[in-house]
Amino acid sequence: MTGNAPTTEQVSSLLDDRDLVVVSNREPYSHEYEDGEVTVSRPAGGLTSALDPVMQSVGGTWIAWGSGDADHAVTDEDGRVGVPPESPAYTLRRVPLSDERVEGYYYGYSNQVLWPVCHLDTAKVNARDEFWQQYREANRAFADAVCGEAGDDPVVWFQDYHLALAPRFVKANRPDAFCMQFWHIPWPSRDVFRACPQYERLLEGLLGNDLVGVHTDAYCRNFLDCAAALPGATVDRATRSVVYDGHRTFVRPFPLGVDAEHHRDLARSDAASRFWREFGDRHGLADVAVALGVERLDYTKGIPERLAALERLWETRPAWRGELTYVQKASVSRGEIPAYQRLQERVRSEVERINDRFATDDWQPVVYVEDHLPQTGLAALYREADLCLVSALRDGMNLVAKEFIASQVQDPGVLVLSELTGASEELGEEALTIHPRDTHGFADAIERGLRLPSDDRGRRMCELQRQVHASDVYAWLDAQFRTVRAIRRGRQRATPPRGR
Repeated sequence: MTGNAPTTEQVSSLLDDRDLVVVSNREPYSHEYEDGEVTVSRPAGGLTSALDPVMQSVGGTWIAWGSGDADHAVTDEDGRVGVPPESPAYTLRRVPLSDERVEGYYYGYSNQVLWPVCHLDTAKVNARDEFWQQYREANRAFADAVCGEAGDDPVVWFQDYHLALAPRFVKANRPDAFCMQFWHIPWPSRDVFRACPQYERLLEGLLGNDLVGVHTDAYCRNFLDCAAALPGATVDRATRSVVYDGHRTFVRPFPLGVDAEHHRDLARSDAASRFWREFGDRHGLADVAVALGVERLDYTKGIPERLAALERLWETRPAWRGELTYVQKASVSRGEIPAYQRLQERVRSEVERINDRFATDDWQPVVYVEDHLPQTGLAALYREADLCLVSALRDGMNLVAKEFIASQVQDPGVLVLSELTGASEELGEEALTIHPRDTHGFADAIERGLRLPSDDRGRRMCELQRQVHASDVYAWLDAQFRTVRAIRRGRQRATPPRGR
C-alpha cells in the first residue's frame, strides 16, 4: 500500500474479506442547509480523506456523529445514507446526539478531561460528573449502532479518545467482532493517567479491543504500565499484550503519516503559485525570510512560547528586523471551552503587542491569519517557508511537520521541531530540535536554521522527505491491517479443532 491509496484487492486480502466498520466522532461527509438547499461537505484532509478511499474500496460501513444540520434529512429511518453522494460505495450510519450529550461527551469529558490528561496538563481537568455520564451514554449509542450494522465476523475500527468505552460494549454483544482502536493523542504515564477519576473504567473499555494502536514505542510502554496496575490484568511485555477478563489485547505502535504524494502535488500546482503571488504581495513577503506556524488555537501547541522565542530573536538580534517575517495560520478551536477562549485572546494580544513593538512603515513582524485557506493556499505557505516552527508542548504525532516536509518542492527549508512531539522520534535527527519552553535555545535554533548552508538544508530535507514518503498514511493503514491478519491467524492456529 505504501505511497498510493490501497486497492480493493489489497485491503480485502488483508481483512480476509471481512466487513470493515469504522467508528469515529467526526463523519467523512456532512449535509448542511445553505439558502434552503442541502449541500455536501466532503473530507478536506487528514484521517477522513485517507480512510474514505479505503471504505470506498471495500464497501464497508462508517459510523459517526451526525453533526450537519441537514444530516438526518437525507438518511433513512435507521440513520443510513450512501456515500459518496454521486456514486455511493459504502454506508454512512449517523448517530444522533442531543446538544446536551454533545456538550457533555465531546466538549466536556473528551476535551476537558481526556485531552488535558493525555497532554500532561492536569490543572485544566474539569471532571464534572455529568460529563462522565454523557460520555458513557454517547459511547453506548455508538456501540449500539455498531451492533446494528456489523455483519458476521466483522473488523470494527474505533478512532481516538472519544470512544474509549465503546469496544467493551460491542464485545459484550458481538464476541465474534475483531475490535481495534487507534489512539491519536499521546498516552501518558501511569501517574498522570490516574489524574482521570475514571481511569480504570477507561482501561476496561479499551481492553475490550483485540488491538490498540498508538503512535510511538513510548506510548506503548506507558499503556502497558497503566494496564499493569489495573486489578485483574496481566501484562506480557514480551508480546506487548494484556490479558483482562479472559481476553488478550495486543498493543502496538503505528506512527501516523500523511498522504505525502498528495501534498507534494498540491505544492507543485498552479493554484498554489497563484495563491502565493497574491498572499506574498499583500503582506510584503517577497524580499524577507519566512517562518511559518500552522495549527489549531490549542493550548498544547505552544504558540505563546513560539511568539516569545521570536520576540527574543528580534530583541537580541536586531539584524533580523525587517529580514524575517513570521506567518501564523491559526484555526479557532473549541471556543466553547474557557481554556481555549483565554488562549485565543492571549495569542491575539501577543501578536498585536509584538507588531506594535517592532513593526516599521514597510515591515510587519507577524502576519496572523485565522481565515480559512484552501488546501492549495496552505501548500503554498509550506512550499515557500524558509522555516516551519513546530513548538507543541505535547503532541501525539504532529502532522504539520510532515505536511511541511512533503510540500518542500523548491528551495529546501528547515524544520524546527519540539522534542515533545511524537514526530521527533522519526524526524528529530534531521530537524533542529528544541524544547518549546527554552526561549533562549528556541531563538538560537531559529537563527541557526536561517543561517544553515544550502547544502546542509538540502541534505536534511532530502532525508526527511525519504522518511515521510516511506512512512505515509497508507503505510500506517497497511501496518495495522497486516497486524489484524497476523493476530487472527495466530489465534486460529492456537484454537484446537472442534471435537477435541
